[in-house]
Amino acid sequence: MWHGRTTEAKAAEYTDYLNEEGVKKLRQIKGNPFQTTDRAVPESIQRNLERKYHLDKPWYLQYLYYVEGVVTFDLGPSLVQRNRDVNDVIKDHFPVSLKLGCLAMLWAVIVGIPLGVISALKQNTIVDYVTMVFVNLGYAIPNFLICTLLIYFFAVKWGDVTGFPTNGIESGWKSWVLPAIALGHAPMTLFARIVRGSMLETLQQDYIRTAYAKGLRRRRVVGLHVLRNSLIPAVTAAAPLLGFLITGSFIVEFIFGIPGIGRYFVISVTGRDYSVTMGITVMLSVIIIFANMVVDILYGFLDPRTRDVRT
Repeated sequence: MWHGRTTEAKAAEYTDYLNEEGVKKLRQIKGNPFQTTDRAVPESIQRNLERKYHLDKPWYLQYLYYVEGVVTFDLGPSLVQRNRDVNDVIKDHFPVSLKLGCLAMLWAVIVGIPLGVISALKQNTIVDYVTMVFVNLGYAIPNFLICTLLIYFFAVKWGDVTGFPTNGIESGWKSWVLPAIALGHAPMTLFARIVRGSMLETLQQDYIRTAYAKGLRRRRVVGLHVLRNSLIPAVTAAAPLLGFLITGSFIVEFIFGIPGIGRYFVISVTGRDYSVTMGITVMLSVIIIFANMVVDILYGFLDPRTRDVRT
């Protein structure tokens, strides 16, 4: 965990590491970002383009140029998309992925945590078995199959009843329901498994037995003591999951025709669009850093003992 004045230092260190490693790894990818067709780029034009974008310099000088741009909030131009800056790509498409990721996280939390709680409280009963079969089966099914099944049943077969569209985001809130469920399905199953395991462990603690021995009602013991402490592992997992949901939604965005940042991230990597790839990487690192800060704050509410911890 991050505490006190070390938070900003660790955040800066983490971002700096990602920037440096990103520049080094991207330069190792073979290919030409300026060759978008089978026709070869004339050598003189190739040299001029490399000089313009500092690609003729060693990786450490390219890194310094990039850091200078990041400090001034200028992520540079796209090497593949003409007359378009990285800032424009992020500004146009990041809000779409942010909305989809937040809705998917909301779905995962609202459904996953109650499933884990119910399964733990009904351990070794038919409810527990059915819940775990559903969760484990759902965890094993890949995203593209979930998307296909949701589209077939809820948008095509029962589309007249549900009114869900097959793709696009032009149909208002209904456009976001199926993509959010598809994207949040895997995190939902993960939350359910984490909460169930954590609750089963917490229920065996001595202070829980003591609470029952004092005559506290089961509802109070579960809600105030068991669930509160059992949510800490789930909150810990939520920070990196949120970053994944926002930028790692390429398959869902592609199948549902959503113009999010995940599609552009994959396209930029395959197209050697270094500036767009690095810009999205920096944005992802900022999201994860912010999410970790929120997690640290939530720790204080879930476990007051962590408020006085200083490292």
